[in-house]
Amino acid sequence: MKYYSTNKQVAPASLQEAVVKGLAADRGLFMPEKIKTLPAEFYENIDKLSFQEIAYTVADAFFGEDIDAETLKAIVYDTLNFDAPVVPVSEGIYSLELYHGPTLAFKDVGGRFMARLLGYFIKKEGQTDVNVLVATSGDTGSAVANGFLGVKGIHVYVLYPKGLVSPIQECQFTTLGQNITALEVDGTFDDCQALVKSAFMDEELNAKLNLTSANSINVARFLPQAFYYFYAYAQLKKMGKEKEMVICVPSGNFGNITAGLFGKKMGLPIKRFIAANNRNDIFLQYINTGVYTPKPSVSTIANAMDVGDPSNFARVLDLYDHSWEAIKSEISSCSYTDEQIAETVANTYRDTKYLLDPHGAVGYRALQEGLKPNETGVFLETAHPAKFLETVERIIGVSVEIPQKLQEFMKGTKQSIELGKDFAGFKAYLMKK
Repeated sequence: MKYYSTNKQVAPASLQEAVVKGLAADRGLFMPEKIKTLPAEFYENIDKLSFQEIAYTVADAFFGEDIDAETLKAIVYDTLNFDAPVVPVSEGIYSLELYHGPTLAFKDVGGRFMARLLGYFIKKEGQTDVNVLVATSGDTGSAVANGFLGVKGIHVYVLYPKGLVSPIQECQFTTLGQNITALEVDGTFDDCQALVKSAFMDEELNAKLNLTSANSINVARFLPQAFYYFYAYAQLKKMGKEKEMVICVPSGNFGNITAGLFGKKMGLPIKRFIAANNRNDIFLQYINTGVYTPKPSVSTIANAMDVGDPSNFARVLDLYDHSWEAIKSEISSCSYTDEQIAETVANTYRDTKYLLDPHGAVGYRALQEGLKPNETGVFLETAHPAKFLETVERIIGVSVEIPQKLQEFMKGTKQSIELGKDFAGFKAYLMKK
């Protein structure tokens, strides 16, 4: 299958080229030339299949033309060595818990899949010294860093905004060493993302270094995120609750919801989506006005969603042929303040004993307020609440148990390099490598 650029100024690329390059030469994002509809039989029997079996069927539709079945199956099964259960929270509303992987965040799915796929391509081509650049507002850095940790021939540079990720999130990618380098940028996530994109467009830098990206701009990072939408549907079907399914996605860079939209295009019976924002409500403003106006991100307690210019919005536009009406017909939006997010965490814990993280709280509240009669709501609980320990404990007034996996990360010593947000300084650093 070929992958075209959303800017449509360059020739389509192969899967391998799209994964290794990350970003198209015209600064567009890669999109598959076709999205296959899965057969009705698959949906009829989906509740009898395991997470891995479902994911392999979806992966085959995306990647089966380019990767042999045995290799693809091994990548999928190795990636998904953990569960993603659907858990009831209140009447008609369920949490899709995506924090059971090694770094306790949803990005373990895309991060682990991409690490294995890129490793396969590098080995196949006999390449060495591939440099992965990844900007993070919290969980991407840890998922990608841990996915690539110790992989020969690959060095990962994690760019993160100084003081704007939680201490536990920071531990997960600054204490690893080996082939992982943490770059602490004096700016916002948008500044980090801009540095990564500028690096791909710099001819001198690319002539010296073999660069790729592990952000959701990379097709190998965001497409596998479709897996768990299908698995959520399978679990609801098993309960007899799959009719009128509404999915609410806490949205920052929009890779996660885009993967769900791909699932819908493949025939997954999702009635509609809600893109839930924090105060960075760029998408909500677009839904309301039809005009997309990026603006500098603001800091919130749901920090992984602090994005003022979501990269994957270009894919959403492309998927719906730039039709505002078509997008509005399938996706609604809302936004919440820090006070509303904290209130939701506190009230939900008090009333149901279910502990939300700040991002999941945005998704849950949107369903509480926006679900219609006879609809079943599923929100994505994107990270374990303990990753935001100080914030969550302050809200609920109770100590939160830190999972053993997180405790292990906290034992390490922080290693990071401080950089300004200017591209010249970033480029100079990379050119010395």
